[in-house]
Amino acid sequence: MSDLFAAAGLDQGAPRPLADRLRPERLPDVVGQDHLVGPDGALTRLLRSGSLGSLIFWGPPGTGKTTVARLLAGETDLHFEQISAIFSGVGDLKKVFEAARNRRRTGQGTLLFVDEIHRFNRAQLDAFLPVMEDGTITLIGATTENPSFELNAAMLSRARVLVFRALDEAAIGRLLDRAEAVTGKPLPLDEGARANLVRMADGDGRAALTLAEEVWRAARPGEVFDAAALGDIVQRRAPIYDKAQEGHYNLISALHKTIRGSDPDAALYYLCRMLDAGEDRLFIARRLVRAAIEDIGLADPQALVVANAAKDAFDFLGSPEGELALAQAAVYLATAPKSNALYTAYKAATKTAQENGSLAPPKTILNAPTKLMKRQGYGDGYRYDHDEPDAFSGQDYWPDKLGRQNFYEPTERGFERDVGRRLDWWDKLRRERRGGE
Repeated sequence: MSDLFAAAGLDQGAPRPLADRLRPERLPDVVGQDHLVGPDGALTRLLRSGSLGSLIFWGPPGTGKTTVARLLAGETDLHFEQISAIFSGVGDLKKVFEAARNRRRTGQGTLLFVDEIHRFNRAQLDAFLPVMEDGTITLIGATTENPSFELNAAMLSRARVLVFRALDEAAIGRLLDRAEAVTGKPLPLDEGARANLVRMADGDGRAALTLAEEVWRAARPGEVFDAAALGDIVQRRAPIYDKAQEGHYNLISALHKTIRGSDPDAALYYLCRMLDAGEDRLFIARRLVRAAIEDIGLADPQALVVANAAKDAFDFLGSPEGELALAQAAVYLATAPKSNALYTAYKAATKTAQENGSLAPPKTILNAPTKLMKRQGYGDGYRYDHDEPDAFSGQDYWPDKLGRQNFYEPTERGFERDVGRRLDWWDKLRRERRGGE
């Protein structure tokens, strides 16, 4: 029914959001995606070839995925059909597919645009495969999540993934210029406030235009807002960050790698990005503890103490005061000497333990609580290290069938330098004492 009203032009007087009014009518008018719709863009080349094929559009919100899909339908003379995975089930898909089959019988193809396609389950995604293969539909699925993780292999083998990029400041600026041209009035912002609005949009063109509308509504005739006034009017848009999805893992990975790479400033930056986005503070604390163990280890044994203390301090102080303890830990870890020697040794020891089965330790180092065990030689010849010269016996602790192994190789960095020297000294004593036996 709404389509009938639109066809009759009865909806022209209805209020429309600025983002809808500025929706591009040609592919070259789409901003910020020149790698796709520019003269040598991927989509431009596909259109020139005359064969579009099914596609997955992957990118942040407000980057033009829906708009480009609509424009592609016009460029290819396909009927445009749009559904959302949030509101559609298998029954809805069957109706859409049947309508597409009927159009195909009359020579009309269908471009089916599925928003939030990653919300469909595996069975629902599998339902698309036959109609994609026989040409009943040309599928364009849009997702903000990494298709490698959210879509099944069968669909990815039948569709090409195209990446939409977050809009840069220049692209957002062009959108605002276009908005001023369409409305016939300048944004009532000084230079600093305009730059802040662009940053608030966080690469989302739709958000930028929504913020611009809020500014126009708030301004009295002749009023121009500075950056502080802009913040009061529009408040602050939350950064694009879903704690259950890819942005969450990207930033925690960046934090860990900047600590490993000994860049305290970058570590602070990513830490503050996560804090600002509302990340669970104890999740961050757990990753700091892991970095202390995995990337510093015995090069600085205090690193683990500091990381655990930061977790306890946050538990004690809460937010926001406790967040400073997390920042202190992040900087300490980033500036600490690095070693993964313990991590590497642990993995090697685990592999050896798994591959060699239940080897018995030498009887010499086993306790003998019963007479039978004593007669079997348990504990026979054991030398108590504290009674030996230098508190070191040098005896063999390894299973006979395995022999002595070497997993831990300390580095020459930090405290491990001292550990290495101590191990070298014990090796020397071990060789001397065994040679004398």
